[in-house]
Amino acid sequence: MAAGVVAGVMVMGVLAVPAGAVGPGAPPVAVQRGLDRLVRDDGVPGALASVQGRQGHSRTYTAGVGDVVTGVEVPGDGQVRVGSNTKTFTAVVVLQLVAEGKVALDASVETYLPGLLRGDGIDGRQITVRQLLQHTSGLPDYTHYLGEDIRFYAPGELLDLALAHEAHFAPGVKWEYNNTNYLVAGLLVEKVTGRSLAEQIERRVVRRIGLRHTYFPAPGEVALRERHPRGYDQESAGAPLVDATEWDPSWAWAAGQMVSTNSDLNRFFSALLSGRLLPKAQLDQMRTTVAATYPFPAGARYGLGLVSRPLSCGGVFWGHGGSMTGYETLGGVAGNGRAVGVAVTTQPGATTKDHMGDVVDAALCAR
Repeated sequence: MAAGVVAGVMVMGVLAVPAGAVGPGAPPVAVQRGLDRLVRDDGVPGALASVQGRQGHSRTYTAGVGDVVTGVEVPGDGQVRVGSNTKTFTAVVVLQLVAEGKVALDASVETYLPGLLRGDGIDGRQITVRQLLQHTSGLPDYTHYLGEDIRFYAPGELLDLALAHEAHFAPGVKWEYNNTNYLVAGLLVEKVTGRSLAEQIERRVVRRIGLRHTYFPAPGEVALRERHPRGYDQESAGAPLVDATEWDPSWAWAAGQMVSTNSDLNRFFSALLSGRLLPKAQLDQMRTTVAATYPFPAGARYGLGLVSRPLSCGGVFWGHGGSMTGYETLGGVAGNGRAVGVAVTTQPGATTKDHMGDVVDAALCAR
């Protein structure tokens, strides 16, 4: 959301009180220490992680507090806003439609949304579905033009914000991370299926693989449905924390509106990478990558709503990650089948994101 959006009552400073791990067995020391470091050294209010082994067994870990006012512990595997992990869900639905012969990756957006994309250097007849999913369309990012007010946004209103500005480059010329791409992909899903994006994600993904704590919030729904840590906004380092848990998330829509847990995200990415959600042909397309830059670290590569990142022990892990007002999430699945999800309860800076990456790497590289 636009920087500087502040609403609600300002709360006390961070209480860095580490909580114990929950779940079966003793936690790997590196994971718990990594969460403790995020709270103690990076100053995040709360941190939580879930590690899923090759056989599907999970352990969850927490550190910090779930509410800086009351000091209550972080709920083990609590719900969080998962931000841009939503893009992977949206991409899966589009690729399922490709597998069904209802959408072609290299067809123009105009084929499915005639007349929708027109503007200064913008022409839907020149932009393909693949370019939307891979962030090579050149569309301007609507999130750069959001106002300071916290309110409900309809998808069409968000698209109008983008189309009022010049294209960043010609389609296919380069890669640039852009939420407008997934806004358009969500509109395409709705046009092709005649159903809402939320309904399609629920039917085609959430129910299909049994994600019990994952959902796409309904219009106007701002409260998280299950146990969760509070999420906080902070304008700058050292500034007061503002409780942003129930700020309207509609500005993110198909690019970042969903709610889930670390364990559910582990289950989702594991199911996706094992071929339970897409035929091999579409999964192969999803894993065909180009070099990615900001907001991803060095060595990252972007497929169709799916990101690969290098591991210190060799190989890569596949996932996405997400930043949403009040929360940051990171994780994915390694080649050995192990999965990990890490979340913190504020939107951190680059150094803290690196430290989250260290926790992911420690969990996936552990022997």
